[in-house]
Amino acid sequence: MARIDESRPFIPIRIAVLTVSDTRSLIDDKSGQTLVDRIAEAGHVLAARDIVTDDREKIRDKVLGWSQDAAIDVVITTGGTGFTGRDVTPEALEPIFEKRMDGFSEVFHRISYDKIGTSTIQSRATGGVVNATFVFVLPGSPGACRDAWDGILKAQLDYRHMPCNFVEIMPRLDEHLRRGKSAP
Repeated sequence: MARIDESRPFIPIRIAVLTVSDTRSLIDDKSGQTLVDRIAEAGHVLAARDIVTDDREKIRDKVLGWSQDAAIDVVITTGGTGFTGRDVTPEALEPIFEKRMDGFSEVFHRISYDKIGTSTIQSRATGGVVNATFVFVLPGSPGACRDAWDGILKAQLDYRHMPCNFVEIMPRLDEHLRRGKSAP
């Protein structure tokens, strides 16, 4: 059963938040602010925050840059996961995933279904690993950001969460690269 092991220390991680929108600014970015508030409440560090337009190259370049920054452990994007012509965040990011996290999408949709029913199928929330950095791609609504954080990310980004969590495996995300360098 899932639980918090109080004998383990809390380890704050560094999280970047990217809002994908043609219409939002930092002043009126409710989804990004929802994530920023929850990151702070949980005791983590907001490592970076930005807004880019619904443009594949801009989205991909920002996430790639952050994934190569040693001061960032996790990237969370919000916006651009629907089906309109401008919704391109999954198309921008899934091709650069070294590993896909199918379970993230499945659990997100299960949580979302309990709240909004079949409307959850209109989201293409996804997750993966890029350059040993976890990347989570969320819909652009504050409710979806709350659901993803409260129902999945808060626990998985807490080192004390048992039986397992993302924080304890972060140091091993690039072991295939290190092993390759030491091979003859």
